Amino acid sequence: MAPTDENLAAPTDEGNELLTRHAAPAGTTAPDRPPVPDAAVPGGRMPRWLPRAMVLALALVAVFQLGTWAFHQLTGLLINILIAFFLALAIEPAVSRMAARGMRRGLATFLVFLGLTIAVAGFVTLLGSMLAGQIIKMVEGFPDYLDSLIRWINDSFHTDLRRVDVQEGLIHSDWLRSYARNSAAGVLDVSQQVLGGLFQLLTVGLFSFYFAADGPRLRRALCSVLPPARQAEVLRAWEIAVDKTGGYLYSRGLMALISGVAHYILLAALGVPYAPVLGVWVGLVSQFIPTIGTYLAGALPMLIAFTVAPWYAVWVLVFVVVYQQFENHMLQPKLTAKSVDIHPAVAFGSVIAGTALLGAVGALVAIPATATLQAFLGAYVKRYAVMDDPRVHGHRGRGTDGPGIRARIPRLRAGEPGAAEES
Repeated sequence: MAPTDENLAAPTDEGNELLTRHAAPAGTTAPDRPPVPDAAVPGGRMPRWLPRAMVLALALVAVFQLGTWAFHQLTGLLINILIAFFLALAIEPAVSRMAARGMRRGLATFLVFLGLTIAVAGFVTLLGSMLAGQIIKMVEGFPDYLDSLIRWINDSFHTDLRRVDVQEGLIHSDWLRSYARNSAAGVLDVSQQVLGGLFQLLTVGLFSFYFAADGPRLRRALCSVLPPARQAEVLRAWEIAVDKTGGYLYSRGLMALISGVAHYILLAALGVPYAPVLGVWVGLVSQFIPTIGTYLAGALPMLIAFTVAPWYAVWVLVFVVVYQQFENHMLQPKLTAKSVDIHPAVAFGSVIAGTALLGAVGALVAIPATATLQAFLGAYVKRYAVMDDPRVHGHRGRGTDGPGIRARIPRLRAGEPGAAEES
């Protein structure tokens, strides 16, 4: 069938239309292209999301700075709350035992705190009277000490010093004047520190009283925002913390009693004054100040024993060292086996870490906190039976099956039957 003129013209028209779409005639406007996003156009407008993102980033930075500032301002309060919480955990067994017998928790907590306050106040009063008596004794005997020192200097260096000249030189010296001015200025600082310490003590006492008296209510409030599975874990951790903290306090108290009685017997036998107070001092300081408590506790009895006779200080030092070894190897493992059973290296490391984080407070709460964490993790860590391998006991050179390599080499060289099969 021959193509007609219409069929020949049709393709031509379509081609012209396609050419018209791709190339506009001169003097006409080209059709608009599809819009391109502003982010892809150099020099285009700012994206709509950028201002909002900048405001959000600035708001997050401001909130972080505000939170950091608030945390640093409230660090003292948070530390006091931590001390109060551990103190409440320590007295929880006594309060719960009294409440189980029908006494109200508030009254039971008050009686426990009253007993602790009386004990602490009595100890501080006795210690203060002892120190005041020793200071008065040293001040009264200062002229005699000065006379003996001047005689020793005159005899040794052939000088002609007199006590009156030395006293006048001390009174009119610039050093004494500057020391008096610094001491007068430091009285205000000491007063402020004492008032601050009393305020912190009151804060700790109030928080610990509320934690102990309202312990069940606090646990209910905490569990009310958790699912049942989490509630069981929180209550389990709470009970472990109570057991470990209370056990740590009571075991340390028992060891402090034994240590105080032992040192009192020694000091009384030597005739050292204030033997009962010094015994209480040694017992409490050596047990409740970790790591260095023993040395701090033994320094004061040694100093007072030295004023009686120099050899008495040596006897006190020997007794402190011997008793410390007895306590570390025999007494402490038996008393703390069920309450705070942690390795000595772990205890020492926890004390160092606690001191680095929270200072003296961290050193005090480090051991019970570590014992609580160890007991809580031990409840969820799966343990397996250890295989009977000599290497477990530290014996090297033997494998798990038969004699070791060194024992089989001579048999292989001798060509004994079965040696190659064994190897």
